[in-house]
Formats: sequence, structure tokens, C-alpha cells
Amino acid sequence: MAKYSESKKEKDKDKAHSDLTEKVLCINRCSKVVKGGRKFSFSALILVGNGKGKVGYGFGKANELTDAIRKGGEDARKNMVEVVQHGTTIPHEAFVRWDGACVLIKPAPEGAGVIAGSQSRAIFEAAGIKDVTAKSLGSSCPVNLVKATFKALATLKSIDSIKAMRGMNG
Repeated sequence: MAKYSESKKEKDKDKAHSDLTEKVLCINRCSKVVKGGRKFSFSALILVGNGKGKVGYGFGKANELTDAIRKGGEDARKNMVEVVQHGTTIPHEAFVRWDGACVLIKPAPEGAGVIAGSQSRAIFEAAGIKDVTAKSLGSSCPVNLVKATFKALATLKSIDSIKAMRGMNG
């Protein structure tokens, strides 16, 4: 009976993650020179999103590429965040620095689409944001760009929460 309940839990877990899309943003191969030759290891930056406002990223490292991707995917599912949206865009602009990477994100009119670099574009599409403009300034390191973009999305506040913070009603 215990086996049945365990398999049922796994099926429920798979259903919860079935609507998530997973994308590999960056793969890095690192080599270490040892006595017998070169030993390779891999790191993978993975993005997971449901297209309805939840998105997360994970960074996995392993000696095999498939293991690194699997670890990154698990990490991304654990670290999913809710993104504040205003219709098909974001409520206001944000400028964030993370290490050497700087990211500026601005709302765009409906129908403009996602105008951004590859890492930021993937994040917005995974989150379900359809109209936004983003500019990457400074470093082009994929990991830092992703972290800066997530930090920028975390600084966004809804219009209602800003009104409540200012004490405005309606």
C-alpha cells in the first residue's frame, strides 16, 4: 500500500510541474588538467516558467551535462517567484545593478512585444509578460544578467500596493 501512495504523490508532483516550460539559457564547460589528461565538468543555467506570472532560475554543476541540467531544473523549480504584471506589461520601470551587469526594464504599449536581449527575453516570455522593453548595460555575463533581471522583477510593485503605501484610496 505504501508503494501506491508514493507513486500517487509522484504523479501529483508531475502534474504540478507539467505546465512549466524549461529552457537552457547557458551551458559552460570547464576543464581541469590532471595527470591522465583533461577532466571536464559542466555548469548549466536553467529557466523555468509557467507563462502566467511565475518564473524561476537555477544553476547546476556536475561532471555530466545531463546531471547539470537536471540539477539546475530542480533548483529553478525551488526558487520560483511571482512576477507583478499590469495587463500584458509591467507596472513601472526599474533599473538594477548586479555585480557588473545593469538592467533597465520599461513597460511597453500593448502590441509592442518583448524587446530585450536573449536572457531577459527568455525570462519575460517564461513569465508571460508580452509587452516590455529591456536594455542590458555593462557586463554580458549570462548568470549576472539573469540575476539582475530577477532582481528588477522583484522590485516591481502593483499600482494598488503603491496607492495603499501612499495612503490613497481608489
